[in-house]
Amino acid sequence: MRAAVLQEIGQDKLEVFDDVEATGFGPGRVRIRVRATGLCHSDLSAMAGVLPQPAPFIPGHEGAGEVLEVGEGVTNVKAGDRVVVCWLPACGACPACKRGQTELCLAGFMNAGTANFKRPGGDVFGFAGTGTFTEEVVVDAGCAVPIPDDVPFDIAALIGCGVTTGLGAALNTADVEAGSSVAVIGCGGVGVSAIQGARLRGAAEIVAVDPVLSRREAALRFGATKAVSPDELPDAKQSVTAGEGFDYVFEVVGRSATARTAYENTRRGGTLVVVGAGAMDDFLQLNMFELFFDEKRILPSMYGGGDVLRSYERTIALWRAGRIDLEGLITHRVPLGDINEALDQMRTGVSLRTCIEI
Repeated sequence: MRAAVLQEIGQDKLEVFDDVEATGFGPGRVRIRVRATGLCHSDLSAMAGVLPQPAPFIPGHEGAGEVLEVGEGVTNVKAGDRVVVCWLPACGACPACKRGQTELCLAGFMNAGTANFKRPGGDVFGFAGTGTFTEEVVVDAGCAVPIPDDVPFDIAALIGCGVTTGLGAALNTADVEAGSSVAVIGCGGVGVSAIQGARLRGAAEIVAVDPVLSRREAALRFGATKAVSPDELPDAKQSVTAGEGFDYVFEVVGRSATARTAYENTRRGGTLVVVGAGAMDDFLQLNMFELFFDEKRILPSMYGGGDVLRSYERTIALWRAGRIDLEGLITHRVPLGDINEALDQMRTGVSLRTCIEI
């Protein structure tokens, strides 16, 4: 079967091979025919070595498809079901799951260290234990989440990561208050989803911050009340909040520099939500006095900060009701053979989400 493979960490191009095999099928496992997958910035981060991932590996973790077969003991899905690939499944038994913090379950991360593909030259890993830039993937049953038949594969793929992360950051982690002021720094697919979440919660002012003009224009269509470049943020802070700072600021880039900017633009007593996934050696510097004196809440948001399965269901319900726009997030479509075109679209910022059709 075909799959897009990164041979070595640090390379900026993927190679599409037709001699890849999905491995590991057996009890408790599910084989999925991938029909659509989104390109998330985390895929680029893993390719660059920012996020830890063994190589060679197949990127992609935002996918949807149909079940081809299930292993012994699998009861949540059956052959023919349409599913979202969940890269962070909850085991239900660990301390985090028992506390109700299923987004902190480490079971999915354990899968990332086990190869689930192979080529004639040896084992190949799947990013985050999945790897959806391929025609087929074998995953644990908990990674295959059934969806209704009326949800298109491309829409379902977005729900698998970016939309769930962005919406959840606003709805679950921040719990945005009606009438509040919000700034979102980084307006790709995840940032725009955070904007939609803030709009749903009734935020009065939503300022989108991004260096790319097309993304700023898109943010306005998705509910931002103002869109500015990073250089224009100080003026926006002054005009929207009289210089006090925003009630909520979402950092959706994953860099200490933008997190520091987000902190400085959060009002005293306000909330900074860290959504972007950054590098382990990139440190955010805060002094002890400002931490005490400003009383700003700093809330990291992992995968939307809530129960993933409930978040999927909520997103589908909101989409069906026309309360959120998911179709509009897909700005580009490419076949698997043109995967490097999708990478360029992400790097240059021209896309919100590129759908790879398989």
